Amino acid sequence: MTTPFPFTAVVGQDDLRLALLLNAVSPAVGGVLVRGEKGTAKSTAVRALSGLLPHVAVVPGCRFSCDPAAPDPACPDGPHPLPGGAEARPARMVELPVGASEDRLVGALDIERALAEGVKAFEPGLLAAAHRGILYVDEVNLLHDHLVDLLLDAAAMGASYVEREGVSVRHAARFLLVGTMNPEEGELRPQLLDRFGLTVEVAASREPDERVEVVRRRLAHDDDPDAFAARWSDEESAVRQRIAAARELLPKVRLGDAALRQIAATCAAFEVDGMRADIVMARTATALAAWAGRTDVLAEDVRQAALLALPHRRRRNPFDAPGLDEEKLDETLERYAGPGEGDGESGGDPDESDGGDDDGPGPDGPGGGGGQPAPGDGPADGGGETARPEAGEDGPSQSSGAGERTPAPAGEPFRTKVLSVPGVGDGAAGRRSRARTERGRTTGARRPRGALTRLHLAATVRAAAPHQRARGRSGTGLVLRRDDLRQAVREGREGNLVLFVVDASGSMAARARMGAVKGAVLSLLLDAYQRRDKVGLVTFRGASAELALPPTSSVDAAAVRLESLPTGGRTPLAAGLLKAREVLRVERLRDPARRALLVVVTDGRATGGAEPVVLAGRAARLLAAEETASVVVDCESGPVRLGLAGQLAGQLGGTAVTLDELRADSIAGLVRDVRETTRRAA
Repeated sequence: MTTPFPFTAVVGQDDLRLALLLNAVSPAVGGVLVRGEKGTAKSTAVRALSGLLPHVAVVPGCRFSCDPAAPDPACPDGPHPLPGGAEARPARMVELPVGASEDRLVGALDIERALAEGVKAFEPGLLAAAHRGILYVDEVNLLHDHLVDLLLDAAAMGASYVEREGVSVRHAARFLLVGTMNPEEGELRPQLLDRFGLTVEVAASREPDERVEVVRRRLAHDDDPDAFAARWSDEESAVRQRIAAARELLPKVRLGDAALRQIAATCAAFEVDGMRADIVMARTATALAAWAGRTDVLAEDVRQAALLALPHRRRRNPFDAPGLDEEKLDETLERYAGPGEGDGESGGDPDESDGGDDDGPGPDGPGGGGGQPAPGDGPADGGGETARPEAGEDGPSQSSGAGERTPAPAGEPFRTKVLSVPGVGDGAAGRRSRARTERGRTTGARRPRGALTRLHLAATVRAAAPHQRARGRSGTGLVLRRDDLRQAVREGREGNLVLFVVDASGSMAARARMGAVKGAVLSLLLDAYQRRDKVGLVTFRGASAELALPPTSSVDAAAVRLESLPTGGRTPLAAGLLKAREVLRVERLRDPARRALLVVVTDGRATGGAEPVVLAGRAARLLAAEETASVVVDCESGPVRLGLAGQLAGQLGGTAVTLDELRADSIAGLVRDVRETTRRAA
């Protein structure tokens, strides 16, 4: 087995190391979610933590790691005698792969043995293996939602429950939960973010000396892992002893009324939903005091606990930037400080703080600003890409002056109607289109392909019934064979690839519609986030089209690109459609099971290049021939309308909807129209 990189040899990343150590001291804190770019020692630090945890005593032969001093009375391998034998082993670190199944996570019942032999056999899963250790989920944001729900429920309750085909199994599952993720690959839902106790944002150092030290230590470890670990053995031993001492001190730490009031006031000031944040902050502050060797929680513990426990709980939707206003945090702590704490006046005038709080844009915590790009970023193109201020036609190939128009701000997002792909797919679990999934309502039965996971009892009985006489059945029992077993076929929902093709030409900007268009696309992006889709963004203007955002699960990245989208120039509609076709072709090769929904946002004009209308129609028909599900969002406005977007929708084999209809009840039948149009085209 490869020698892990020592925890104490990790350079920098102080917040990450502190959050992991606090959970090692007090697993009740609720785990850590580590967010950051690739290559920032997230996985290295987590794997190194297991070497610092004290050894655990277990009942010999127990697959569920029961404590011999207090074995689980409901352990499937029990009952265990008291007092019984004991053996010590290192604390485990169990990794949950992104592609793991529900059976692999919670364990599996051997249904074949249960039916054929009458044996209720249970094979423990990763939750059982992680009991009294660490459960590590790399790329937790890519894990299926139902697995995340099961994982977090077990972490919160300290037990795992398996209910399958009338057989019930429960076993203890108390572990330190650590998840890592790259936000560029998609966010977790706010409801799931709230279930992690602490969160840490990590980034690579920009200091040359620190980066040099990272490389030096990494190379030294790779050359001789054992020798490198030996060099850090004293530091590792010291931290291990400090964790053990803090665990012993933890029950003696006193959380006073003053600290508790600061915790409650802080959560209220930052408008955190629910009470979980208050509880996590209290446990974290207590663990911080124990880690420092104190028996009293101080204001500095409350402050550090807030910085670790609150940033991810303030995120209400995927377009909110994470972070915490430290100035506001300090003001709140000072106002509610107990006697002898803080230099300011406690219990000051509430109106005073209202005037001092700055809710506008600007730095919000250690992560910097709110993430919104400044208007007009980048150089002006000049010479033909600028929209004319007059209403009516596309801008000419010349600009009268100052270059590109300042990007229009997006309008307020709204709730959109559901757009879905026709038919039934087999893609990843989500919430948009119909699909055959492991979860959902039962629609039929089939012979199992591989291990049987969901038994269709009625179909199994029907398959076995005609053969009972030949099998010599006696009495009222039913003689089953492996060939009789039937797998339940279930129908649920899948996530799709929603590819936005946005017209950013002068005809869109000249009528001051770009703000409304961006608001509509932002609304569709929010809908895609809630339905667990991948999204991509193609824009076209001037003489060409570009892939502004390759398909990704990070809808907030798409929102940032949309906000800074420049406008102006002619309308190369054909180029936009052909670029979309190429993107979809590549994505089909990467993930054939994920079906696509093309959303074209345009007024239908085509003015770029030679024979623009003919070329646009030809490109649309190519997409229709490939049976690409499509919706055209018609952005045309004014008293006189040409209906070009509707014609484009017909050529695509899809349907058209106006901006107003996108949010109105009048498109309740849109999905039905999409399916009907696609069926006629086929």
